[in-house]
Amino acid sequence: MGNPENLTTLKSAHISIGEVRMAIESIGGKLPSLIQEVQKQSKDISGFGNVLGEFIGSVNDDQLKSSQITNDFINGDGVEIHEVMIAGEKAKTSLELLMEIRNKTIDMYRELTRMSI
Repeated sequence: MGNPENLTTLKSAHISIGEVRMAIESIGGKLPSLIQEVQKQSKDISGFGNVLGEFIGSVNDDQLKSSQITNDFINGDGVEIHEVMIAGEKAKTSLELLMEIRNKTIDMYRELTRMSI
């Protein structure tokens, strides 16, 4: 068998491992709430780039939806002509708005680069 000193050391090591395990489990329980808090804070700080990126995604979705509805109408999948026209106008309007935002942003950048400090 083993030396009594080794057995005592082994028991204390086991307790230490158990304590470490409990500490890790307690951290693991709090981790999802900490991650959610960080994500919430990062969502609260939304800059122009984030808003513009989301808007570009929305315009792209409108374009794809308009294309899909048009194809469904052509294939005779039960889509009415007014649905095609509404989707097309919505896609057109959102694209025009995006182009105006782009133009104004470029104008603003040009003005800022002309300014002397």
